[in-house]
Amino acid sequence: MTAAIDAKLAELGLTLPEAAAPVAAYVPAVEAGGLLHVSGQLPFKDGALMTGRLGEDRELEFGAEAAQRCALMLVAQIKKALGGDLGRVERIVKLGVFVNSAAGFTDQPKVANGASELMQALFGEAGRHARSAVGVPALPLGAAVEVDAIVAVRPA
Repeated sequence: MTAAIDAKLAELGLTLPEAAAPVAAYVPAVEAGGLLHVSGQLPFKDGALMTGRLGEDRELEFGAEAAQRCALMLVAQIKKALGGDLGRVERIVKLGVFVNSAAGFTDQPKVANGASELMQALFGEAGRHARSAVGVPALPLGAAVEVDAIVAVRPA
């Protein structure tokens, strides 16, 4: 499955980044009871953090791309946590998408689609998931979007 995901990424013109180190007192992922809980990931493009507030200084398209970049980092963290074996992924169970939003911005679900659509493109039916899309007044380091995940995994 890892090779198939790499091929799909190439087809989409995307590459997995290096899994980011934590920026505070937590670990990137915890596997327990057949589930991999992946900490919130921030969006990076060309090595720079994608910052800003949707509906204030950033548009919907920027937010959707930021969510996609968060999903790429999630996949990188999943791959690292599973020792490089994405074949252990049974299903993306849930994504939590947090959108740095101005008070009147209400398109958080459309922003979140950037992450959701990538998971479905990479994992097929197993990439279809439950989701929360929440507007917040601020995110760490001024990030535009943050996404966390719960993933069902097969035993090693």
